[in-house]
Amino acid sequence: MMEAVIIGVGLHPFGRFGSKSAMDMGADAVRLALADAGVGWPQIQAGYVGSLEVATPDAVIGKLGLTGIPLRGVFNGCATAGTAVAMAARAIETGEHDLTIAIGMDKHPRGAFAADPSVAGIPAWYGQTGLFLTTHFFGMKINRYMHEHGISHETLAKVAAKNFGNAAANDKAWRRTPLSPEEILASPVLNYPLRQYMYCGPNEGAAALVLCRADQAHRYTARPVRVRATALRSRRFGAFEVQSPSVPVGEPVPSPTVDASLAAYEAAGIGPEDVDIAQLQDTDAGSEIIHMAENGLCKDGEQERLIAEGATEIGGRLPVNTDGGLLGNGEPIGASGLRQIHEIVQQLRGTAGSRQVPGTPRVGYTHLYGAPGVSAVTILST
Repeated sequence: MMEAVIIGVGLHPFGRFGSKSAMDMGADAVRLALADAGVGWPQIQAGYVGSLEVATPDAVIGKLGLTGIPLRGVFNGCATAGTAVAMAARAIETGEHDLTIAIGMDKHPRGAFAADPSVAGIPAWYGQTGLFLTTHFFGMKINRYMHEHGISHETLAKVAAKNFGNAAANDKAWRRTPLSPEEILASPVLNYPLRQYMYCGPNEGAAALVLCRADQAHRYTARPVRVRATALRSRRFGAFEVQSPSVPVGEPVPSPTVDASLAAYEAAGIGPEDVDIAQLQDTDAGSEIIHMAENGLCKDGEQERLIAEGATEIGGRLPVNTDGGLLGNGEPIGASGLRQIHEIVQQLRGTAGSRQVPGTPRVGYTHLYGAPGVSAVTILST
């Protein structure tokens, strides 16, 4: 099987952009990725475009050039971008195409994501009791985890402070004002134990990646980044996930994140100990803590010590969310996972500026998680 590599990345800033459409942001991100790869749009042979708010995201070709290529729209909750890059890589690995692109874009209104529970196959009472609000779910999930594994409120605040601090050094991030753990702990409680500055927010933005066959990468760049593995998993029966209408009893069932991470490590031929830098889904500060363990990067309960020691800081043993994560960047769903990969590519190239991880990181890891219990993992390396 042919190996796929990333040769170009493009990122439109995340935030709020007035009347600028998601489609225009997507086209801008594509142009940046093409320029980074040194290729023209007519050379692209196929694309995969993800969005929640844009009904026909493949229509972005109207702003780039009508070249007749297959361009497929994808949506898989917060794992949308992971799905798009997996499909773009798979088209190369199977020999179907030599040069592909993954694109993500979205423009969300202010406020938490909400809808009628029926769209997810859930009874009406689930929404009437407030459980369909994702903020509620994540508050309940981390509250239980803190009780079971000895995680403190101060550790939640340290995670958020780290990510806001990292975002301050990222000119494309949304929330670039550093906040101290004390300021975060003083903010209002939204869904206990999570406070105002412990949640990410839906917003606007776009990103794109250009991929090609590894044996042709020398035509475009001297610094290709290998796509070592992609994995996508949905929830199993009994797992307690977003939009689960009940709490399971009996033995715990692994999260789809656990399943996706194990599959990705096996496909890449590496283990968690080989990861130099990680981008984890931090829908809230608690999610980052839980996902550290679910992705095999530590054991349950070890997060308290590791975070206190600064292990997840940029200069630490395992830097996490060096660009500010979702907390600092916000979450335009279609683009969020490609933003993660953009940061890993910059880090592996050594071009992340003041956010650059010391030494020479060689293996990067990205993770997405969202409703209704789906997770995507991508492992990259030099």
